[in-house]
Amino acid sequence: MSDIKLKIIDRDGELHEVDAPTDMNMNLMEIVRSYELAPEGTIGICGGMAMCASCQCYVKSDHQLPEKSDDEEAMLAEAFFVKDNSRLGCQIHITKDLDGLEVELAPEEG
Repeated sequence: MSDIKLKIIDRDGELHEVDAPTDMNMNLMEIVRSYELAPEGTIGICGGMAMCASCQCYVKSDHQLPEKSDDEEAMLAEAFFVKDNSRLGCQIHITKDLDGLEVELAPEEG
């Protein structure tokens, strides 16, 4: 099993250092859900299809992430609390290159 370390700041401002497996084809939204870092029903509402912005996060570290897809760009264009470093967690797949990634969950919409 090859895990990496992620730093996730929850919506209350608390920092969590978590282990994330790189061999299970998981994305950041699924990691947040598995550690219960956001209340059930407030993150990943669309199931990771880039059709809502409930998993929006702010990337705080200098990691190179894949380019945003058209679907992700379109969703962020309609989302609240968007910043230059906003990404949808469901579109960030966990790979070894992301070891040490630091993100902050965006405020809940609505």
